[in-house]
Amino acid sequence: MRKKIVAGNWKMNKDLAETQALISDLKKSLPATDAEVKIAPTFTSLYAAFQALKDSPIEVVAQNMHQEANGAYTGEISASMIKSVGVNSVILGHSERRAYFGEDDALLAKKVDTAIENEMEVIFCFGEELDDRKSGNHFKLVESQLKNALFHLKADAWKNIILAYEPVWAIGTGETASPEQAQEMHEFIRKTIAENYNQDLADSISILYGGSVKPANAEEIFSKPDVDGGLIGGASLKAEDFIGIVKAI
Repeated sequence: MRKKIVAGNWKMNKDLAETQALISDLKKSLPATDAEVKIAPTFTSLYAAFQALKDSPIEVVAQNMHQEANGAYTGEISASMIKSVGVNSVILGHSERRAYFGEDDALLAKKVDTAIENEMEVIFCFGEELDDRKSGNHFKLVESQLKNALFHLKADAWKNIILAYEPVWAIGTGETASPEQAQEMHEFIRKTIAENYNQDLADSISILYGGSVKPANAEEIFSKPDVDGGLIGGASLKAEDFIGIVKAI
């Protein structure tokens, strides 16, 4: 049975006091759910978030991680540093890391390997730009992102992988892929994994949708058979909206 997951990526938002306030609101309002609920605050709030949520079902996730264990990499954070504050999951490959910081598939493959070596769970993000969608290249691009960054992994490493499909044209734009478009791509992703590994593995992988998910559209998106939850951006910054999305799964 695949895990249902709702994860909030807070990006570069919320200082320490704001983080603590939002966590307090989430703890008060979190409904009983079979889904895994995760939040990814900024690095400066990771430890405080972990401490605040130790007795809660909400898990804390890091937003990024360097591929090296240590060294002269000013401003970077290693896997062991993240784990030392109690966090065991990390988002890798987000479209903003790719676009603004030049992270390509080769680098992301190294980051994934480092996370797996450190027994960390990875929420791996990928997806097409608007030009790729308009040109009909979106399936080919998504397939290449998966193959280049993940398909070198042995089958047993996939137990630590959660996929997050992000149509980049629907992130922060107010645009949303239709539930049918989301299902079509998620089904393609699962088929691609099955062709390169096996159907049992493909059926075990949680594939999240990320792209302007809101309480108003979450239930319809989550109802699709190959959509296992969401990686939520802006709507995760308001407790009422995020809880509404959790209730929709």
